[in-house]
Amino acid sequence: MVDVLGGRRLLTRDGAWVEADAALQNKVVALYFAAGGCASSRDFTPLLRRFHAQLLAQAPRPAPFQVVFVSADGSAREMLDFMRRLHGAWLALPFHDALRHELRTMYHISVIPRLVVVKPSGEVITDKGRKQIREQGLACFQNWVEAANIFQNFSG
Repeated sequence: MVDVLGGRRLLTRDGAWVEADAALQNKVVALYFAAGGCASSRDFTPLLRRFHAQLLAQAPRPAPFQVVFVSADGSAREMLDFMRRLHGAWLALPFHDALRHELRTMYHISVIPRLVVVKPSGEVITDKGRKQIREQGLACFQNWVEAANIFQNFSG
């Protein structure tokens, strides 16, 4: 994902900026396309937050996983409100970054919420991350790591 987001700064839910290159290096990245005004997004986000927290608690440091929120909200204020209310400790592409729209096109996002899990190169591992988390829980992560060719010892 560094290939796609490299050179950009990402936002934390607390408003801090982090460099995408450092934050995403050697990680499986889940691009989370969602919006606070979408009932399905509000339903899935707490599940994703728990999945993320449990995974980080069990994974070796640094954790080989990062969520990047790609907002479909109508305004920056709506995006930040959604992040502060329901999101986990993950990152977001800034609302005014034109890459938000490019990613929606690149990954064929027509409905939200959608969780697209990608390799460090940006190549898709699965566009059914939401379904896999609901059905398999933490067990799906090992498949993602293996597909990404990131070698970690994780027993989920």
